[in-house]
Amino acid sequence: MVEVLETKRAATTFRVLTAVAERGPAVNQEEIAEAVGVTSQAVSEYISDLADRGFVEKEARSRYRVTNEGVDWLFQQANDVRRFADHVTDDVLGSVQEDAAVATAEIQEGETVSLSIEAGLLHATPGETGPATGVATTDASEGTVVGVTNFAGVIDLEPGEVTVYQVPPVRAGVEPDIETLTAARSAEVVAADGVEAVVALREADIETDVTVAAGEVAADAAGRGMDVVVVVSADRTGRVTDTLRDSGLAYEVTDA
Repeated sequence: MVEVLETKRAATTFRVLTAVAERGPAVNQEEIAEAVGVTSQAVSEYISDLADRGFVEKEARSRYRVTNEGVDWLFQQANDVRRFADHVTDDVLGSVQEDAAVATAEIQEGETVSLSIEAGLLHATPGETGPATGVATTDASEGTVVGVTNFAGVIDLEPGEVTVYQVPPVRAGVEPDIETLTAARSAEVVAADGVEAVVALREADIETDVTVAAGEVAADAAGRGMDVVVVVSADRTGRVTDTLRDSGLAYEVTDA
């Protein structure tokens, strides 16, 4: 169970610490009390408890700073809540929704199918041998689209690997190491962010799949089990890595 959803106090602790991080270092307890829905005295008690846990430090009267430990805890809890929300959306609510899949063979309406993810797309195979199953809502021949509902089980899917290659920005006056980029040829998805990145991939004779929203595309593709390479101008790397980190995905950054 997600820690901050276990009790009302845990949830309020999370909200108070978030408010301190948002409003700090000058903390207006009345504003936090109004936002969270507790009394100012309760806010004071929560902040005192957070200080005892090492999540905040008092700098002066009504001035508090969230510690590195507090930031780490917030990140962890936020990620746990996000994963739980994804579980509710995908696994719980998804079981009563209809989705589209690629039929791997002829399928009849009402037939039980096994589900898998291939190349980032949902596939349906006649039978119930897989860890995740559904029921076809349409007829379909091999390679066509089939509707699926009544989902059960969980698709065994490991996130794909994400490698970020940062190339020098034009103002650095340094040429990228094209040889390093040749490793991108083995990736299922290649994304580029910035003109320098696009041109570097072109010089490496590597086809680029996307040149906009590279971080978002990489996060979505990796979440579907695909290995991704992002080539980005070094002055734009943070935009990509922030998106990957917010998505809870591991990644490796390499200079090229």
